[in-house]
Amino acid sequence: MAKAKTSFVCQECGGVSTKWQGKCPHCHSWNSMVEFVEKSTPSGINRFAHLAESAPVKILSEVQAAEIPRITTGLSELDRVLGGGLVPGGVVLIGGDPGIGKSTLLIQALSYLSDRHDVLYVTGEESAEQVALRAHRLELNTDKVKLLAEIQLESIQQALQQEKPKIAVIDSIQTLFSGELTAAPGSVSQVRECAAQLTRMAKQNGIAIVMIGHVTKDGTLAGPRVLEHIVDTVLYFEGESDSTHRLIRAFKNRFGAVNELGVFVMTDKGLKGINNPSAIFLSQHNEDVSGSCVMATQEGTRPLLVEIQALVDTAHVPNPRRLSIGLDGSRLAMLLAVLNRHVGVATFDQDVFVNVVGGVRITETAADLPVLLSILSSMRDKPLPKGLLAFGEVGLAGEIRPASRGQERLKEAAKLGFKIAMIPKHNAPKQKIEGLKIWPVSRLEEVLDYLR
Repeated sequence: MAKAKTSFVCQECGGVSTKWQGKCPHCHSWNSMVEFVEKSTPSGINRFAHLAESAPVKILSEVQAAEIPRITTGLSELDRVLGGGLVPGGVVLIGGDPGIGKSTLLIQALSYLSDRHDVLYVTGEESAEQVALRAHRLELNTDKVKLLAEIQLESIQQALQQEKPKIAVIDSIQTLFSGELTAAPGSVSQVRECAAQLTRMAKQNGIAIVMIGHVTKDGTLAGPRVLEHIVDTVLYFEGESDSTHRLIRAFKNRFGAVNELGVFVMTDKGLKGINNPSAIFLSQHNEDVSGSCVMATQEGTRPLLVEIQALVDTAHVPNPRRLSIGLDGSRLAMLLAVLNRHVGVATFDQDVFVNVVGGVRITETAADLPVLLSILSSMRDKPLPKGLLAFGEVGLAGEIRPASRGQERLKEAAKLGFKIAMIPKHNAPKQKIEGLKIWPVSRLEEVLDYLR
């Protein structure tokens, strides 16, 4: 009888410890150590026998680098985030909140891919009948889509060997279990082992595998951090429960760019890509309103126009509130201090609320200038000039710093009919952009001069 071995694995970094500790000794995260029981290998069995015939050592300069072929999924927004499509032998991990549309997206992709490639859909959370009902509701052609309702890893591996599909979807990795381990499905050891075995099969047989992963209440992928290190691409599916729009982002991609953004809309026939997402993130006001400023942000290689709204009101409590949705709250406090220090606009007795329309989250510092413009507009109760767009980082000394890819942002603004662009002086285009007037600024004081 094999002896059970107990270890503790950090869910943040995947570090292993022989005893439980409140603080991970590897990444210093608190309360991240989780116990798991792993069945040890019986004595006399060589676990590394398969490594006897290892690949020969090569000189890097002698290796022929070939262009990686892509498998288009039929969904242009998904292909954009993947870097052009799926890669044979590549492993993709996609996570998102329950019911956000992960299974719907992938069954749509398999329906398109089945006309040209052998595909396999492995479902562990739903029965075969439930998957068939979804496909029927979406009116998809699934005549060539192979379906397997199974959660045991060894059975899935056998099916992959027999069917030899080009693309396989695992829904989801947390439901699988290996008979070699005594832990329950979804535990740290099971998730790590199943992901490692499937990744090995993908590399050896050239199968593009897409795994669906659960997320925690914080929105991060459940299980050990090592799960994200094993796979080639990590995608996050985002969206508000009361909105029909869905966003998909790439946080890791060995075969393409990261921080790409794909935008979908949920319909009764499934998810449909939006080629011009800037239009849906801009509010359609019948008349000019105060406290609103449009920003040109950059999501990967795509310029995106979003509206930033601010509301400044007299505080009725000793400690005024500072609330930001879609932006960094600590950066908002810093910008208010810069506003007071360099141009004398005080907000110590004002509540300040800032929101990014459409549920978009902006992490780049180029949002500083639009945020300050919307705050100034709200404080004065005076709308900004019609057709104004802005971007730029504001420094602690009151200077306006340039943003990356300024030309692409300006071209996107001109395409959507904007007339004025307040931008950092170093982002001013060398050649005039037709229909767009440029207001270059280098200091915060110059911003007020334009608004007078």
